[in-house]
Amino acid sequence: MACSGYEPTPSALGSTCPDVFEPSDGNFAVIGTEATEALEGELPADAARAGYERIVAVSRGTLLRAKADIPDA
Repeated sequence: MACSGYEPTPSALGSTCPDVFEPSDGNFAVIGTEATEALEGELPADAARAGYERIVAVSRGTLLRAKADIPDA
C-alpha cells in the first residue's frame, strides 16, 4: 500500500507509512502510531484492552485504502 494521501505524523516522517497487511498466519497486522496512553480513555464502553495489547492509530485514509484488500468473510 502506498503512502499517497496519508497525512504524516512526526513518527511517520521518512520512508515509512501506516499500513494494514496480512501475515502468512492469516491474521491482520497494523503499522501505525502507538497511541495507547493517549487513547485509552476514549475506548468505547464495550471495548477492552489486555495488558499485552496496544492501541495503534492510523489515518482514516489508510483504512479506506486497505478496505479493498480485506476479504468480506
